[in-house]
Amino acid sequence: MENILKFTIFFCCFLHCIHCEMPDHGCTLNCTGDMHPKDPSNDLAVSLNSLLVTFAPPSPPVFLTDNSSVITAQKGSTALVPCVVSNIGDGVISWIRRKDYHLLTVGLTTYTGDERFQTIHVQHSEDWTLQIKYVQIRDAGLYECQVTSHPPASIFVELKVVEARAEINGETDKFLRIGSALLLLCTLRQSPDPPVYVFWYHNNRMVNYDLDRGVNVTSDLAAKTSSLFIGRATRDHAGNYSCVPSNAQPASTFVHILNGENPAAMQHGGKGPSWLQCPSLWLMLACIFFSSSLSKT
Repeated sequence: MENILKFTIFFCCFLHCIHCEMPDHGCTLNCTGDMHPKDPSNDLAVSLNSLLVTFAPPSPPVFLTDNSSVITAQKGSTALVPCVVSNIGDGVISWIRRKDYHLLTVGLTTYTGDERFQTIHVQHSEDWTLQIKYVQIRDAGLYECQVTSHPPASIFVELKVVEARAEINGETDKFLRIGSALLLLCTLRQSPDPPVYVFWYHNNRMVNYDLDRGVNVTSDLAAKTSSLFIGRATRDHAGNYSCVPSNAQPASTFVHILNGENPAAMQHGGKGPSWLQCPSLWLMLACIFFSSSLSKT
């Protein structure tokens, strides 16, 4: 009976996490759950304490990456789709492509034949990032990061893939008179990251440093813009100009330098007799043809 009384008092103290002293029964229990037996025969209480700790439910996994996060990657680059999760215990991280429910990776093992997919994980870290090399437009969509807990827990990350391109202001063909100033402004579109460099080419020659030829190139990489300026254009400045960023498709424009020519004639390539470019003459010929047709009828 005395042992039953000891166990009952011990169990009540343990559940309610209070400080309990039972000098008459030979034990002291504090809120940490530690047992200080005064009686060596009190093994039952110690065993109960161990069992409660052993069968305590594990903490559920906690995702540190926000659900419905959006990641933007540039076509051809390496896309990193994050998944940071703590308290996975014995669980395993899996990546699933949601548009076709294709299992990509389980742990550090890749289960798809596409070798561009791989899980990146540093031992003892909480980061399980899905890496996609040479990412393509078709790779865009939802990806599920799942923990094989009970029940399973998961988050979704959206991947957007963009194709960055350069764009030069104005028309594709530009017409200048000799001695006029030329300003070309190049802007990067749909580029998630600034370029490392922007090169300008005149025909096949890189002209970023051609100050002695009157060419001045200024780039603001953070703003994703670059400009080419020529104070006084000469015939030598005519030709094709290309803006070539490090991380985007290039853009080109053709500069025509005029010396009294008619720009309208230049747009037709300056080919053939000049009377072919005269709309009034064509109208007169059409009237003659129409009149002759009526007279025959």
